[in-house]
Amino acid sequence: MARLKDTYQAELVPQLKNDLQLKNVMEVPRIEKIVVNMGLGEAIQNIKILESAVIELTKITAQKAVVTKAKKSIATFKLREGMPIGCMVTLRRDHAYEFLDRLISVGLPRVRDFKGVSPKAFDGRGNYTLGIKEQIIFPEIDFDKVDKVKGLNVTIVTTARTDEEGRALLASLGMPFRK
Repeated sequence: MARLKDTYQAELVPQLKNDLQLKNVMEVPRIEKIVVNMGLGEAIQNIKILESAVIELTKITAQKAVVTKAKKSIATFKLREGMPIGCMVTLRRDHAYEFLDRLISVGLPRVRDFKGVSPKAFDGRGNYTLGIKEQIIFPEIDFDKVDKVKGLNVTIVTTARTDEEGRALLASLGMPFRK
């Protein structure tokens, strides 16, 4: 079992139940899934960027990345429906907790001029989205083999019903929110 999930079940569930004044243990918010997405508009001209992004995202998440395709054509961007323009990975259960543990303890502290993540990036239903400008903050990526620095989005989907519940869950898991 993942270290963060073990800590969550043993210590954080009873603490969150008391803090949020919930009646049942099953009401305590938990992580449902984590979606890591890399959108690459440059993949229209250079398909090699997309191939390297899939390899890097697979290394970061330890799970095979899926290539995403354009849903509709946009003439000004020279984009046709069905063209590959990004890649994504959906992590569930232990994989999600392991990734979140690595993100919080290793990845985020390596961000240049890091002052914490924004506490306002919730969607109104307890889900949190975090934008990362450089994929090289993860230790799995070899800096010498990177051809282009790419950004990625990390969406943490929780079972929380409100932003306050989601914020309490992520803060208890160790997410470094700005003051």
